[in-house]
Amino acid sequence: QVQLVESGGGLVQAGGSLRLSCAASGTIFSINAMGWYRQAPGKQRELVAVITTGGRINYGDSVKGRFTISRDNAKNTVHLQMNSVKPEDTAAYYCNAEISPFSTSWPRGYWGPGTQVTVSS
Repeated sequence: QVQLVESGGGLVQAGGSLRLSCAASGTIFSINAMGWYRQAPGKQRELVAVITTGGRINYGDSVKGRFTISRDNAKNTVHLQMNSVKPEDTAAYYCNAEISPFSTSWPRGYWGPGTQVTVSS
């Protein structure tokens, strides 16, 4: 069984910083891409940032230049450093990872339960 657990959410003032972390645990043979998505009330879930095992990164347009994604392959963790946050960054942030639990498994996407980020103006 695979689990993703996020941490680091909370309340922050506009212009401030926050760091989110996500750890994958359980039966894991390999992890491909890991990333962060967010969903604000009444809106669709959107890409924040994704990073491959080899370090290729893609950011959503609204966070480019402000957020930085990183990962530790040895610890099966991914982090999101959020700087210069804005009220429009307020959302539930979800960790996602493409995981193969066994050597014979095709990779599939797993989601964490989410962590709330609220930016006050």
